[in-house]
Amino acid sequence: MDGVLTDGTIYLGDGVELKGFNIHDGLGIGLARRAGIEVGFLSGRLSASTQARAKELGVELVIQSAGSKAAAVREVAQRLGVAPQKICFVGDDVIDLPAMRLVGAPIAVANAVEEVKRAARYVTQRAGGEGAAREVAELILKSQGSWTSALEKYVKG
Repeated sequence: MDGVLTDGTIYLGDGVELKGFNIHDGLGIGLARRAGIEVGFLSGRLSASTQARAKELGVELVIQSAGSKAAAVREVAQRLGVAPQKICFVGDDVIDLPAMRLVGAPIAVANAVEEVKRAARYVTQRAGGEGAAREVAELILKSQGSWTSALEKYVKG
């Protein structure tokens, strides 16, 4: 979540936490969901902003306060009835490395730390919070040959 769907900045003040989300990422997530791809949010932190964004985008698979992102990936795989190798995980910092080593499609955002970029099979052109999630959604849909139909479903409503 933080550093992938946001630029990693968290604003705290008077009991309120604010994060900025890129609208293009939201549309990419919507396109992926409409194409039947299960999208989930995984964060090491607990955040009302994360839950609100998930609700807004219709993302039901949300794991927050994950002590171990690798354990969370295993939990997701079990919930979905798939092998971890069938999961794509997008990360930006060293806390993501254990999860990235489990999945079949580890991806790093453009502004990820070098260790994460080295562990990735793909590094996005866009930075976290600046359209990286949209880029990943398009990459997956195009590789599956479902980009055009995903767009048609979105345009037709």
